[in-house]
Amino acid sequence: MSAVNIQSILAELGVSPENNGTSTGQNHFGSGDYISSYSPVDGQLIGRVSSSTKEDYEKVMAASQAAFKTWRLTPAPQRGEIVRQFGERLREKKDALGRLVSLEMGKSLQEGWGEVQEMIDICDFAVGLSRQLYGLTMHSERPMHRMYEQWHPMGVVGIISAFNFPVAVWCWNTALAWVCGDVCVWKPSEKAPICGIACQNIFASVLKDNDLPEGICGLINGDYQVGEWMSNDKRMPLISATGSTRMGKLVGEAVAKRLGNSLLELGGNNAIIITENADLDATLVGAVFGAVGTAGQRCTSTRRLIIHSSMYEEVKEKMVKAYGQLKIGNPLDTNNHVGPLIDTQAVEMYQSAIEKAKTEGGNFIVEGGVLSGDGYESGCYVKPCIAEVKNEYEIVCNETFAPILYLIKYDDLEEAIEMQNAVPQGLSSAIMTTNMREAELFLSAAGSDCGIANVNIGTSGAEIGGAFGGEKETGGGRESGSDAWKAYMRRQTTTINYSKELPLAQGIKFDL
Repeated sequence: MSAVNIQSILAELGVSPENNGTSTGQNHFGSGDYISSYSPVDGQLIGRVSSSTKEDYEKVMAASQAAFKTWRLTPAPQRGEIVRQFGERLREKKDALGRLVSLEMGKSLQEGWGEVQEMIDICDFAVGLSRQLYGLTMHSERPMHRMYEQWHPMGVVGIISAFNFPVAVWCWNTALAWVCGDVCVWKPSEKAPICGIACQNIFASVLKDNDLPEGICGLINGDYQVGEWMSNDKRMPLISATGSTRMGKLVGEAVAKRLGNSLLELGGNNAIIITENADLDATLVGAVFGAVGTAGQRCTSTRRLIIHSSMYEEVKEKMVKAYGQLKIGNPLDTNNHVGPLIDTQAVEMYQSAIEKAKTEGGNFIVEGGVLSGDGYESGCYVKPCIAEVKNEYEIVCNETFAPILYLIKYDDLEEAIEMQNAVPQGLSSAIMTTNMREAELFLSAAGSDCGIANVNIGTSGAEIGGAFGGEKETGGGRESGSDAWKAYMRRQTTTINYSKELPLAQGIKFDL
């Protein structure tokens, strides 16, 4: 991608290629060291963002706390109107922001546009939700009393996001938090900071048009230390963190020590069970996209295919043939299927996982490797690979954020489900079958232990209407649809006595 195109994208999004960080007037302060963002597509510098010092952090927090006092009393439907306007602004900027996502993160352009569409969709969802923040009414045991539940905003919500979805996951949180009456402070991944600046600019323009406080949406940039400030800050009643299980454990422990709330979306080690009754045409599409989409850097990426022994050789043959047709290259070229990994550190992890799998006895039927030469100058392009393994291999039980797919053979469906559930993570799962009994067993209490369980679609990809998240080392959090909004609010039970007496509960007598 040419430098001219990069500059035009940044200009459309209101981003300076070198943000000096002194207050932008958009609740973003940065006076620390620069964070340089290099594109994994071609290795060139996209821009530099100044990190936030502790003093900068305090300025953002002060602005956020002040804004909350106004925002929490704004009627929820009016808050929804602001989110609606944000969604409209995203529609206008979809092409440019999607291209920036692809450029900075390395996912395909179709996926970059799709990520922005997720932002638009969650804004639409949140607008409707702003008129549906329902509580319950309960019958009191005492005469002439009314009991009900109501929900109030929590305050300043801290959001820590990962590089692989540099804009969508932030919006999953903020769109809901905003209509719930919260204000947000966001720490984007230091591997995709320019996307954070772009999103901040877009929403800041909506706030300005509506004469609302800038502190409703705050941005801080930096490394793990900034995340530690947030995790230990009692002024943030909720921390929503997306990333590795290792990171999530640190955040969860710190937040728990101060009795705060955490919403954790962590690692996945997702499997597709392919039964003897599977439609192999549909299976192939789901398995290949799940394994190589975003170069295997989704938390929902397919890591394992657990295949019935009667279908094993046929599935293996089809997968090898499909991998031979994959085109690897610049993700902004829509003819390519697979783009780069995020950086050379990720490449090293990919190589290490391959060596570990071979050491444990894995047989690679599609070999991996790092690509070089014209078009691969960044050093971040690798070959998607496939290995025959056993489910108990240590490397198979770990999540590797790279396009490495493991094939495992099974004979009995209950055995396959045990294999699927035997890993520490519990995010996404799928079964490919046309047999109703097999599907229902997989979805039963004796089936998948994951937060997401699919039938005849792959593990990767989710609609915003359903709650997103998983169990075990995935963290237990839920974002996006369904009743995930409750995580961003505090519940209050209220009892109103409209009688002329004060009867006590449980028939207790207390006479004066």
